[in-house]
Amino acid sequence: MKPQAPPVPRTTEGHLRRVGVEIEFAALAPAAAAALVQNRFGGDIHQLSPHRFKVEGTRWGDFTVELDSKYAHPDDKVLEKTQASSSDAEWHRLRAELHNRTRALIGDAVSGVVPTEIVCPPIPWLSLGELDSLFDALRLQGARDTRESLLYAFGLHLNPEVPGIDTASVLAHLRAYMILAEWLREEIDIDITREVLPHANPFPRDYALQVLDPGYRPDLATLIKDYAVANPSRNRELDLFPLFAFLQPDELPQLLGDERIKPRPTYHYRLPNAQFAQPDWSVVAEWNRWVEVERLAADEALLAERGGAYLAHHHRLPMMRWLDRLRGWMKDA
Repeated sequence: MKPQAPPVPRTTEGHLRRVGVEIEFAALAPAAAAALVQNRFGGDIHQLSPHRFKVEGTRWGDFTVELDSKYAHPDDKVLEKTQASSSDAEWHRLRAELHNRTRALIGDAVSGVVPTEIVCPPIPWLSLGELDSLFDALRLQGARDTRESLLYAFGLHLNPEVPGIDTASVLAHLRAYMILAEWLREEIDIDITREVLPHANPFPRDYALQVLDPGYRPDLATLIKDYAVANPSRNRELDLFPLFAFLQPDELPQLLGDERIKPRPTYHYRLPNAQFAQPDWSVVAEWNRWVEVERLAADEALLAERGGAYLAHHHRLPMMRWLDRLRGWMKDA
């Protein structure tokens, strides 16, 4: 399977747009996963703490491989506080050592439940297929995905570089996503554990109706404020907080104080399952589904038409489900 080209394949500087990929899995420790990354893409492995590694110097940049829990890793703020104090240096050294050992023990204790996560550097969309060789290697080494236990709710996150940072482009992509969300959920066949847990919740219906109203023409500050009020959580199927933090870094902390939000010019698409054990699944398949969102966002007339159909459908109690209409559209596309 080949990656499909998005409507805007290149940045304004002429480079292929890039996509950050995050994959979660169980039953394989970060050290072993880091070795597989190095084996596929080169670079040097650096251990940052017992449960966090970096593979530096690959042709795309640095990979981070770690247990996906902040409590399994040393807290930089605690360590900085101990290093900054000049009084009783020995006591602070012992405190830092105890902190590091405690966090390492926590990581040991939760490693069977908390997933290992590989955070890939931004990769040109045309090269996404090269990650599938890494996923095959993880599977062969015993990594387990979200379908293998009711305790697992592992995801594959895509972070596509935005084709434009203007408010009209962001709003168009948000609208396109809301229209296609039910189709995406059916195509992906969201795992029941991920449906129940709040990792990739759908947008509230009232907020979708607000955004798809053709009279809704917010400026950027209003779009961010409305989004934060309706979605006071990172756990949305399409998380816009990283993009909003990039576009207005001074505004967002007042709306949602969360140190885990990392400003970047991307859409944080959290919906897909991690299911690399399935023979017909790949990161390219998930990218190609995302491209349908970008295609709809880029077609102003079609976006307006289908947004109007969405509003008409959800303002009444129809016999036909919205998903049925989506299936018909996607079949004819």
